[in-house]
Amino acid sequence: MSPHTRAVENWTLQPLTDFVREASVRMVLVLTPAGQVLAQSGFSRAVDVMSAAALAAAIVASTGELARELRQPPFAALSHQGRKHGFFLASFSSERGTLAVLAVYDLAVSSLGLVQLFYEQLAADLKAASPKGAVPKQVLAADFERELTDSLNTLFGR
Repeated sequence: MSPHTRAVENWTLQPLTDFVREASVRMVLVLTPAGQVLAQSGFSRAVDVMSAAALAAAIVASTGELARELRQPPFAALSHQGRKHGFFLASFSSERGTLAVLAVYDLAVSSLGLVQLFYEQLAADLKAASPKGAVPKQVLAADFERELTDSLNTLFGR
């Protein structure tokens, strides 16, 4: 396990660790559509996790709305490749509710096909590991800052 692999919800840790190793991704987040991070790997700064989670949540929300406007089911996944890096963003349903995965990979080490292949296994492993009968906890605006601080402290071992 990478020293930068952390989980707020421990059931996510083994599937995440396996995904990082098998897909050769550089960074990955497992999060709710609201941007609450359940697990991360590869990030060394809390501000980077917060930024990536907020952007991923915004992309999930905006593409969901675009699909609704087009009267079609939500998009299954999104990807983009630059000169050196690519990212893959997809969501799936679990006992914990809808979860999203944002993976960043180096094109010299991995590929979109490899990430997609192992994402399917990650989603299946997270579904299997998800606590049964779990009701996703609602975060109230008044509790948001405390919840965020607690989660970031857990993710970075503080």
